[in-house]
Amino acid sequence: MAGRLAVVGAGLMGSGIAQVAAQAGWQVTLRDLDDAATKRGLEGIQRSLEKFAEKGKISSADAEAALGRITPTTDLGAAADADIVVEAVFEKLELKHEIFRALDKICKADAVLATNTSAIPVTQIAAATERPESVVGTHFFSPVPMMKLCELVRGYKTSDATIGTARAFAEEIGKTVVVVNRDTAGFVTTRLICALVMEAVSLVESGVISAEDLDNACKLGFGHAMGPLATVDLTGVDVLLNATRNIYTDTADEKFFPPELLQRMAAAGDLGRKTGQGFYSHG
Repeated sequence: MAGRLAVVGAGLMGSGIAQVAAQAGWQVTLRDLDDAATKRGLEGIQRSLEKFAEKGKISSADAEAALGRITPTTDLGAAADADIVVEAVFEKLELKHEIFRALDKICKADAVLATNTSAIPVTQIAAATERPESVVGTHFFSPVPMMKLCELVRGYKTSDATIGTARAFAEEIGKTVVVVNRDTAGFVTTRLICALVMEAVSLVESGVISAEDLDNACKLGFGHAMGPLATVDLTGVDVLLNATRNIYTDTADEKFFPPELLQRMAAAGDLGRKTGQGFYSHG
């Protein structure tokens, strides 16, 4: 099936999607707003591929070939020939609308337009286009080269053909697909982790238990590979905060209302591993 993929957003998520697609033989256009962003994205992909090669998971030749299939650009118009476009930008509906309105005009008629949103209903994003039947949620997990899951989300008007194409793409690049058949805010995985995280933060905030003990309870009691608060630090306090706010806005369900502690951490810049401090110190 390998064809042409355009990834909009060269951050950690977009770069990861670009990498696994390139490894699977896709020709990839990696687009971001400026040269510095695309350079960082490409350098991150190169480091990741080199690590895989050092560990013997891929050959040096395959790593070099994969990197050669990725073309960085600042021109959104470069998505014109793509068979599939995956948007992987910040979780802000207005920004996604701007991108999808442009893609609707740029992309060929049979292109699949995918969003990597983790919480915003796909139907809301598709409303910015005149082809909502071609819009689908492809929720990948970070780090994309390591995580095997892709949560495929059907918008209100997403066609069966679009679902089929998106599923074939995700499976071809090595992902196991689960299909969310109704476009509910947060889908399945984000709703589950946000509900768990909000309760976990509330328990720590009220002094019931320490962050470390709570995470150990989840790991040893439930068999979780990582505790919920360590997951927040890995994913980003700001990312989880925005995700749960999006779900709360759409559902008005009180269990998704972010605790004060999470809001204050985000305001103070304690965002987890990427800033060196979250629920744990990452010096």
